[in-house]
Amino acid sequence: MGTRIDMIGIFVNDLQRMVAFYRDELGFEIDWDGKGPYAEFKNEGVRFSMYERAQLADLLGQSPTYPSGLNGTFELAIDLPTSADVDSVYARLTAAGARPVYAPRMEPWGLYSSMVADPEGNLIEIGSWNRGQGG
Repeated sequence: MGTRIDMIGIFVNDLQRMVAFYRDELGFEIDWDGKGPYAEFKNEGVRFSMYERAQLADLLGQSPTYPSGLNGTFELAIDLPTSADVDSVYARLTAAGARPVYAPRMEPWGLYSSMVADPEGNLIEIGSWNRGQGG
């Protein structure tokens, strides 16, 4: 049995705001009572969670550092069925206040891709390999 990623977690400043963005704008499902420093979304495959940065030093026993501005340390990539879906989601997210990073475009490796930043500057790639109907 090989190694597999079980969970991706994001350490956030404002858990309420970030949960609302990922739930309301990106459509991630969550059963969270709004309490505590941890929230986990319902996601098939790899688990996806958020944890309050204010609590992290106590958890780790030391003080971590964080990037500021546009976070170029990782990305979350969302694969949609078609290029039209990418156009639609990109337009909806940027209209809702997500920071546009680059508009939808065809990449040389065949992915139709765009990128936005969430309210705390984390990169989200919205792309499609056009495996769905109408792509």
